[in-house]
Amino acid sequence: MFQPKIPTMPQPTGLVTPPAVVEPTAIPSAVATPQPTAVPSRRAVQLTPGTALALVGGGTAVVLVVGTVLVSMLLAVAITAMSVAVCAVVLRSLLTRR
Repeated sequence: MFQPKIPTMPQPTGLVTPPAVVEPTAIPSAVATPQPTAVPSRRAVQLTPGTALALVGGGTAVVLVVGTVLVSMLLAVAITAMSVAVCAVVLRSLLTRR
């Protein structure tokens, strides 16, 4: 029961033919490939003081919201663990008094 069973590969039952050899052939291209066109250059992004302030404010808001969510989740886990520990102590004291 505890010894592993190794599967065996089934043997072929009929005539086995070797796979056909495929020789590569060159395909002449009848259609000329179009030349790549020049990509227009993009303008550099300019940060004004108002835009930079908005980015900093947005980043700060995101950090505060994520931090608040993580702290509240940690607090919920701590409260749950504490209540489970209190229940375990109460059950243990009830069972040992009998």
